[in-house]
Amino acid sequence: MTKSIKSAIVIGATGLVGRELLKQLSLIESCEKITAVVRHEDQQLKSLKKVQQFILEDFLLLNDEDVNGYSHAFSCLGTTLKKAGSKENFYNIDYEINAHFADLFESTPTHYLLISAMGANAQSKIFYNRVKGELESHIQSLNLQSVSILRPSLLLGERLEQRTLEDLSQKLYRKFSHLVPNTFKYKPVTAEQVAHTMVEAAQTQTEKFEIYDNLRIQNSK
Repeated sequence: MTKSIKSAIVIGATGLVGRELLKQLSLIESCEKITAVVRHEDQQLKSLKKVQQFILEDFLLLNDEDVNGYSHAFSCLGTTLKKAGSKENFYNIDYEINAHFADLFESTPTHYLLISAMGANAQSKIFYNRVKGELESHIQSLNLQSVSILRPSLLLGERLEQRTLEDLSQKLYRKFSHLVPNTFKYKPVTAEQVAHTMVEAAQTQTEKFEIYDNLRIQNSK
C-alpha cells in the first residue's frame, strides 16, 4: 500500500542526504508543499521549484505553528565531532536539535523520519554512538504517529564541506569496493540510497515504529 507524501518539512536540508531527499521529494506529484529549514538562504535549493526555504538561525526556536500541518517530517541533520568543535556542541546539534524537532510532532498525525547511525546505542562507550542511541531512545518515548529510523554506515557522496576522515574512507572504499560483497552489513551506502529509503518508508511503512538497517538501505534502488 502506497501512502501519499502530501507535504514535507526537512531539517538538515543542505547536507549530503538532505539535498538528495529534497530532489526526490520534488519529483513526487502528490507532494504539494516542501519546506527546507535552513540557517541561511541556499542558492542551490532555489532550483527546486516546490521547495520553499524557511530561514531560521536557531532551529531550537522552531515552534508548533512552524511545523503544523505537514504529513511528513524528515530529520537529516547531523555533524561530526571535528566540525562541531567539542562534545558539547556535537550534543547540542545531534541530540538537542533533533530531539526538539521530534518533540514538535508529538500527538500529531505527522510521520517522523530520522537518519541515525549504524552504531547507535545509548549504552555505547563511544560518544558518537551513545548520543545517537540516546536520541533514538528519546524519540521512541514520544507519542508519535509513525516513526522511521535509518541506520546507515559510511555515506558516499560529494559534500560541500570537507570531512577529512570521511573523504579518505570514501577514496579507500572506491579503490577496493569490488572486493566487498553486497551482503556485507557495513558496506557504505550512497546519499541517493538513504534518501530513497526515507521516501519509501514514508510511502509504505505500516508499523508505528520501524528501523531500517544498513543492509536494507543497501537494497534500496
